[in-house]
Amino acid sequence: MIRTSLIALACLTTAPALAGEAVVLRETVTVEGGHVTLGDLFANAGDAAEVVLARAPAPGSRTSIDVGYVQRIAAQHDLDWANAGGVHRVAVSRLSRAVSADMLTDMLEGELFARTGEAHEVQLSNSAMALHAPVGSFGGPQIVSLNFDSRSGMLAAEVAPYDGANPVRVTGRGHVTVDVPVLARPVAADQTITEDDLVWISWRSDRVRPDAVLSADGIVGQETRRALRPNEPLRVYDLQQPQLVARGELVTLVFEAPGLQLSVRARALENAAEGELARFVNLQSNRTVEALVDGPGRARVGASPAVAF
Repeated sequence: MIRTSLIALACLTTAPALAGEAVVLRETVTVEGGHVTLGDLFANAGDAAEVVLARAPAPGSRTSIDVGYVQRIAAQHDLDWANAGGVHRVAVSRLSRAVSADMLTDMLEGELFARTGEAHEVQLSNSAMALHAPVGSFGGPQIVSLNFDSRSGMLAAEVAPYDGANPVRVTGRGHVTVDVPVLARPVAADQTITEDDLVWISWRSDRVRPDAVLSADGIVGQETRRALRPNEPLRVYDLQQPQLVARGELVTLVFEAPGLQLSVRARALENAAEGELARFVNLQSNRTVEALVDGPGRARVGASPAVAF
């Protein structure tokens, strides 16, 4: 019924084009408006260029038109298309203003923040979803309605891609996020982290481990226990106080008592940071003692009667 009406409209509103002129089909047929015309299909349609063949597909989509139908309408307006290439269907696509999935998630995250005061990461049920508005349309996209369950994180929204458009249902989940300090680059083991090594990123709160370090003060000045990757929350186990004494290192071992100070050379039996107790071998007596590391290459033995120096 629609096709018959379009044929009648084409016959009534268009004068004959260049009589018997041979025309060539365009290789790519793309339209902007709501109709497909002979001028869209044929470059040299002449006065018949405005003849309407069919409704255009929805913005951002494609359709096809029967070859026999195209030849029949073209012949009625004195256009000769022999279809020498043996085309079976004429494909037509329609341009659009696209609203991508990234744009949708940004909109929803902004709306959730405005409503709850908390930052969220939105994941759409269809991660490849896109809305399309006709070229030349105004306004939009805009959120018409939004329902959000903070306990489950489930959300459902109605989004209009342009002014006057029928809203499209969009579903997904919203996860609360927190800002966490992470490394901006890979860092090797036994390296001291500086403030320049850190950046802050948004991280889903349900994925933050209980032992994660969430303060820059807990990271800057610390030493890495192992090689660490960037852009991941750091754990307490990943870091340690800078090691002032290394296992096997020769250090000065100091014994202090009222009116007395002795120092000998000793070998460290383990790594230790400033303020940590570590075991050392006195190279003179060959005894193993515990001493408090108080500087690079230096440890102090307490003045206890039980200490065998």
